[in-house]
Amino acid sequence: MCPTAIAFLVSFLHFVLLSFCLSFVPFSTRLLSATAGVLRVSGMRIYTPGDVEAVNGTDVRLKCTFESSAPINARLVIVSWTFRPLSGGKELSVFHYQEKPYLPPEGIFKKHISWAGDIMGSDASIIIREARFIYNGTYTCQVTNPPDVHGQVGEIKLRVVKTASFNDLLYLVLAIGGGIAAVVFCLIIIVSCRRCKREYRQRQLEDDEEAPRKERKDPTAW
Repeated sequence: MCPTAIAFLVSFLHFVLLSFCLSFVPFSTRLLSATAGVLRVSGMRIYTPGDVEAVNGTDVRLKCTFESSAPINARLVIVSWTFRPLSGGKELSVFHYQEKPYLPPEGIFKKHISWAGDIMGSDASIIIREARFIYNGTYTCQVTNPPDVHGQVGEIKLRVVKTASFNDLLYLVLAIGGGIAAVVFCLIIIVSCRRCKREYRQRQLEDDEEAPRKERKDPTAW
């Protein structure tokens, strides 16, 4: 039997065996497997810090970044921020973005919200101006970028306090102390380098003055 006929026979047997196996698989399963790669759309991923603390009367940034499997289209992206009070109650709309920011026209957040995000930079953050105790609660950040319209939402629990916590004060003291120590260390290095340079020049001048004396010979010597 020639090689061509053998190859044809092997291919035919492979086709028959594959058809026989597929006959036992439900049609719906085969259709789902064939179209899974076409219909599957990854959900939007939202990233938030979780817990945020702010001192009463200060500004606080609520950071929210996102990741989409689809190319970002600034004309289609929608950002929504909502607020649920710590004491409970209905959810309030805080901020909305669709091609441009829409600030709250009324309510407790009027003139207290600023847009701090960058859609093309995958940033949907906002800033709360002059935080007050009534702002204690949970903030939800939701972003859609068609076809990514489903996925998790980001949550931030904001706690407004009278004064900064001990940890914040400790970090501040360490930062200031570290800065002062760095400046002092740099000054010590600069002064030491200048001193070493001055001493080196002085030794070089002394060597230059001493060299001719050594070369000068005694006239009585033979």
